[in-house]
Amino acid sequence: MDLSKYIDHSILKPNHTLKGLEEQVEKCKELGVYGVCINPFWVKRARALAGKSLKVCCAVSFPFGLDTKEQKVKQSLKALEDGADELDIVMNISAFKSGLLGYVAEELKALSRHTEGYTRKVIIETAYLTTDEIKRALELVIDAGMEFVKTSTGYAPEGAKEEDVELLVKLSKGQIKVKASGGIKTKEQAQRFLKIGAERIGTSHTFEILK
Repeated sequence: MDLSKYIDHSILKPNHTLKGLEEQVEKCKELGVYGVCINPFWVKRARALAGKSLKVCCAVSFPFGLDTKEQKVKQSLKALEDGADELDIVMNISAFKSGLLGYVAEELKALSRHTEGYTRKVIIETAYLTTDEIKRALELVIDAGMEFVKTSTGYAPEGAKEEDVELLVKLSKGQIKVKASGGIKTKEQAQRFLKIGAERIGTSHTFEILK
């Protein structure tokens, strides 16, 4: 299995520099990594550096998902205008936990309508959700027509867990793909998540995993 083809390399820390971005993008190209996941400010620069082989993914409303629906749509459209190939969008977890499921559903549908034709991954932040809430969140993401559901931002108390990924894969029934992310630091972890059905891995430990 060529792990590199499944990895979205995260460059999302608030203190990374332009030099660091340039070095990591170049390394990802050398290793044949699928894509880099970055904050909106760096999309144009990353696009210029990435070339044709490396996908550029923009994190939207990262890491808490608490921007308004309108702000998320504008941020997504600007990222695509700047050259992003894919979007990793954080669901409004606070609204979801408050029972405002209608708002969350409409937000996801609005984002889906405005970004049709691109790969969208919705981060539901499984660490904050019960099993029943994970099921409901998955239903909302599928109903909105998104391409991926993603476990974590990496900023919650826990990241991807095998039981959560297994649950998402089982319940998705082929309707949506699963991205495992958060706390994935070793080759063995990455391989295990792919074996149980994840189709993309999000990690900032790419170079250690692929060494």
